[in-house]
Amino acid sequence: MDWSLYRCGRVGHITYAPDEPHLREHMRAQTAAVELWQCLRCGTYVTGAPHASGRAASAPAVKRGKQIRGDLILKLFAIERAIRVLIFGALAYGIWRYASSHSIAQAIKNDIPIVRTFAKQLGFTLNHALLDKIQNLLHVSASNLRLLAAGISALAIISAIEAFALWQAKRWGEYFAMIVTSLGLPFEVYELSKSVTVTKIILFALNILLVAYLAYTRRLFGARGGKEAYEARLRAESVLDEAEKAAAALRATVAKDGTTAPAAGSGVRSPEAQGAVGRAGPGAAGPDGRAPHAAGVPSAGRPSQGSEPATIPRDMPGPT
Repeated sequence: MDWSLYRCGRVGHITYAPDEPHLREHMRAQTAAVELWQCLRCGTYVTGAPHASGRAASAPAVKRGKQIRGDLILKLFAIERAIRVLIFGALAYGIWRYASSHSIAQAIKNDIPIVRTFAKQLGFTLNHALLDKIQNLLHVSASNLRLLAAGISALAIISAIEAFALWQAKRWGEYFAMIVTSLGLPFEVYELSKSVTVTKIILFALNILLVAYLAYTRRLFGARGGKEAYEARLRAESVLDEAEKAAAALRATVAKDGTTAPAAGSGVRSPEAQGAVGRAGPGAAGPDGRAPHAAGVPSAGRPSQGSEPATIPRDMPGPT
């Protein structure tokens, strides 16, 4: 599955016109009727004027391929955190209600049948052990119940922030989710040492998986080169760098054959340069001096294997 196309299909393409002539020539195409620009995410040529222009170093960093798939995985963790928000919120509300009741015993007596029926409809059965724990609330003071409800409410708020941060897939949110989840792991280990249940094992496994996934794929806290390596990976997979590599391969091939390359942006190449483009690798340029067309639409250029890439230094905002 092409995750870049999937993302563009949902939120639209992102086009950019670099000021550098050799890059501009590879990013732009022209038909008899319209102008086309290459999308920074999926590499497809789309009609219309570019969304922005400027130096290549100022182009936005756009997530592609595996980065988009990674964001979708984080959204699954965000949904799991949102479910925790609902559970913690409902529990905190129930405890607040009982703590504010003039007669906690009467409140429990009146609501237990309702809770039992609701749980049965969801496919759960309230056993006697759980009912005994609820009955023990009768011996807890209202002030302690309020403290307990405040603590559970805090857990709900933290889970809500985690869900929002993971859904947005921002780096600050990834750090927040990893730190909060890591701090809760010792408590989960302690709970497992007291008693082992399927629910505890599943929650513990999910938290371990989230921490490991963030550290490995997002390179948090210096893992696998840290932030610099993560951003370098984004730049290395950009459409602009692919265009730079294709242009570098063309220049190297033309120089090797002793031919003269045409002026940048002219859209015309000599027969010798056209032959050099063909030898530079598939997708570098077509016979008309532009990127090749597939089903009437040009596609991104590709350099020959083993060509030395030309690096574009970039100081840009966060990935899209």
